[in-house]
Amino acid sequence: MKTLYFDEPEKIRATQTDAPDAPGPGQAQVKTHRVGVCGTDLGGYMGKFPFFKYPRIPGHELGVEVVAVGEGVTNVKVGDKCSVEPYMNCGECYPCKKGNTNCCTKLEVIGVMCDGGLRERFNIRADKLHVGNNLSYEQLALVETLAIGCHAIDRGGVEQGDDVLIIGAGPIGLSALEFARVKGARIAVMDLSQDRLNFCKQTYGIECGIVPEQDGSDMSQALEFTHGNGFALVVDATGHQGSMSSAMKYCAPTGGLVYIGITKQDLVFPHVAIHKPEVTILPSRNALPKDFPYIIDLIEKGTIDTGPWITRRMAFDDVPEQFVELITPAPGTIKTVIEMD
Repeated sequence: MKTLYFDEPEKIRATQTDAPDAPGPGQAQVKTHRVGVCGTDLGGYMGKFPFFKYPRIPGHELGVEVVAVGEGVTNVKVGDKCSVEPYMNCGECYPCKKGNTNCCTKLEVIGVMCDGGLRERFNIRADKLHVGNNLSYEQLALVETLAIGCHAIDRGGVEQGDDVLIIGAGPIGLSALEFARVKGARIAVMDLSQDRLNFCKQTYGIECGIVPEQDGSDMSQALEFTHGNGFALVVDATGHQGSMSSAMKYCAPTGGLVYIGITKQDLVFPHVAIHKPEVTILPSRNALPKDFPYIIDLIEKGTIDTGPWITRRMAFDDVPEQFVELITPAPGTIKTVIEMD
């Protein structure tokens, strides 16, 4: 069957592998239809993502079809269309027992620490499949992306009417924007790309688009939007050391800062910048099982529309040659989806 590997940084190999064995107890075998490409995949390709191990079959944003089920599986059946929760947790460690399965001490994310979905078929724990038969495979492939933003906004405790700043208007920042919007927040977006700020205005009606500037005009815009207070919550989705180190300056006193992006570099900021205003800093990792059916329901209801996000579709056979183009995306690019069939 068709399979794709990242053998090492900047080296992609398309190959043929054997079909998987029949699924074991508690497992389902799935056929991959659509795979979303995210910053983790790009970081893995470039050798910049700290949790990536090689060689690896990437792909964790998946729209799949159940083609077989193992003994004891009752939550899915053959023919079901599903989104995949890619976080393989142990269920026995301290965070798992607290319900924080996203922070499992033995966590393996498929497509990152273990092999993922850029292959025709594979076996997976059936409890990690979330049925969405009313959605397309493209929509299902974007559920995991949205779950990252959903968890981040939940971490930040956003309430209706709160002023929220999203820094970084890529897919993960947009996923946070979606759930800040669902919560009824007033939203501003900051990004270096005017194209992405225009996308936020045209798609979501975001009038306050801020370009970070050395002359301090970005802070003036932030204070004007928040009536001089600063933001109740700042969400940094950049993964950029400089942005992450300075993001708290936009927070209101007693406000919060959520980091979604990951950097290998140290973050440096003066203690007084946190201490004086009692800013709460919250890293946000992955998502929780409950987020997936919640998001599938929101898409089914039309509350969330993933259609505008997908700006490029790539055939599986074109991935080895074209993947490098995603490192420096063309203007207007938001999200690429790989078509397996």
